[in-house]
Amino acid sequence: MRKILLFSFFLIIGLAASQTLPALMGGESYAAFKGATDILLYVCLAFIMINVGREFEVEKERWRSYVSDYFIAMATAALPWLLVAVYYVFVLLPGTCHGDWDAWKESLLLSRFAAPTSAGILFTMLAAIGLKTSWMYRKIQVLAIFDDLDTILLMIPLQIMMVGFRLEVIVILAVVMVLLGFGWRYLARFDMKQSWWAILLYAVAVIFVTWLVNRLFHIHIEVLLPAFVLGMVMRHKHIDTPTERKVSTGVSFFFMLLVGLSMPYFAGGGMAAFSAHSVAEGGAPSILGSQPMMPWGTIALHVVIVSLLSNIGKLVPLFFYRDRMFEERLALSVGMFTRGEVGAGIIFIALGYHIGGPALIISVLTLVLNLILTGGFVVWVKRLAMKAYGRQTQAA
Repeated sequence: MRKILLFSFFLIIGLAASQTLPALMGGESYAAFKGATDILLYVCLAFIMINVGREFEVEKERWRSYVSDYFIAMATAALPWLLVAVYYVFVLLPGTCHGDWDAWKESLLLSRFAAPTSAGILFTMLAAIGLKTSWMYRKIQVLAIFDDLDTILLMIPLQIMMVGFRLEVIVILAVVMVLLGFGWRYLARFDMKQSWWAILLYAVAVIFVTWLVNRLFHIHIEVLLPAFVLGMVMRHKHIDTPTERKVSTGVSFFFMLLVGLSMPYFAGGGMAAFSAHSVAEGGAPSILGSQPMMPWGTIALHVVIVSLLSNIGKLVPLFFYRDRMFEERLALSVGMFTRGEVGAGIIFIALGYHIGGPALIISVLTLVLNLILTGGFVVWVKRLAMKAYGRQTQAA
């Protein structure tokens, strides 16, 4: 629980710093500082995604048995995403934007933060409460990894929608197919060092290679998929030492701080300035970013509603696995409520497309709220699991 609260704390501290540092540091100094923190954020994101890839453990010869799990995970990621996107368009935007394709594109990209489950947070907390040998833990491990994978893959068409379909897009699709094919063919094949410092070096290498590809070939490849595939092809070594746990947790804390710092300055008309600056730099005017700032009470109401919608969407597994008890299926669904680093990474990527406005603030605060509630979700999961196993014992 302490870890979850610290995730929220660092995100909030970063968000507060993003609103105070621009005035304190001045334009040029803050621009240099922002450039450095963005690089560090990408390194942390690559570090996290390599570790998510390392968790991707499937038996290739039994791939057919995972097909239904993948589609359930895909639906579990898609429903909250679509519910939040519809809410952003029909509630946050004026009626004139309801049929605007640009408004839908921005909403679909930003609302994707609601899709991925925080696999790292979830697995750690479920193991800590003694559920590691349960059916629910094994099943949620598969679903959480698959919905992270689905989030990464769906970011490709979403980014294509943002930049338009052109030759660059065909090259990006080809690169994605090659990466996926390579990852599947050589899954857990390479015996590589996997201590924290090695993973950090790999993360820096991934950042450098993607930057080089972007610079030389003028194609925009995000670090999410290359980092994930690199983690996939490593022969899995579970290094569980105090140092490894501290570094991994520290990187995640630092990442959440940097995500908060990456937010545009929205106080005192700063969001309008952010939108104007984005257009001046050659970006398209953002529909979400051009919306006027809302009162904080209204934003708080939207945060609660978006949180409810995103978690209702995560109840998809409740309607499958009918051979298991209702309590187990509900526990499986509630376990998927946890959000974390991957969702924060999606918000950061959306910023790269100049998406701002109240919707961005609502997305960030929704992530904070879900992090704060994660401890409660896990306690709920434990009670449901214990109730299910108690009934099984009585029946036996």
